[in-house]
Amino acid sequence: MKEPDRMLQGGKVLFTGIIEEIGKIERVVKGVNSSKLRIRADAVLEDTRIGDSICTSGVCLTVTKLEGSCFEADVMAETMRRSKLGSFYAGSNVNLERAMRSDGRFGGHMVSGHIDGIGRIKANSREDNAVWLTISTEETLLRYIVEKGSIAIDGVSLTVASVDRTGFRVSVIPHTGRETTLLNQKIGDEVNLECDIIGKYVEKLLARGQSQSGNKEQLTDMFLKNNGFY
Repeated sequence: MKEPDRMLQGGKVLFTGIIEEIGKIERVVKGVNSSKLRIRADAVLEDTRIGDSICTSGVCLTVTKLEGSCFEADVMAETMRRSKLGSFYAGSNVNLERAMRSDGRFGGHMVSGHIDGIGRIKANSREDNAVWLTISTEETLLRYIVEKGSIAIDGVSLTVASVDRTGFRVSVIPHTGRETTLLNQKIGDEVNLECDIIGKYVEKLLARGQSQSGNKEQLTDMFLKNNGFY
């Protein structure tokens, strides 16, 4: 029986930010500016083949080797610069998700596995059954983070509750806390951040419109229609 296709966007795989399991890094082989990871897993190895993609704490990695209950993946220099993968060590826990299947439900939001940058846990506090996390990050990332919008933190799809000039807040429900690594991290720990890709596309189109016309473009229904958003 043919396996269902994995969802693609422009030839690239998509993830949803709904974590399937927590894996454990068994080995890290570091190069000058890159590394190779060996990760122990279970659920995500089902129907996985060499060449498939697995989102690892928010980073899209290509499976280069399958051996028993482990897979290996190479981490290139650009990924090391953009993410916290360089700080992983044998024994580190990681959030894992296979690429979205074309016949599956889209439960989170559109996640590419391409990290925009790093945030840092600034504070956490409990409110009834949920935990509030405050994440600080650079202004270059905050421009794409909006209240009630989506953000992927270490690969986990979450809703932004509030945002200011230095960071943003999210609320983690008990299920997400149990099924991911988010609440096992301490104040000061780094997290991988991927902003919602829609904002970056809109910014690019606005910049293109300004350069072509020489005038400031207004974000109107007509502008969005002309640029393929409807």
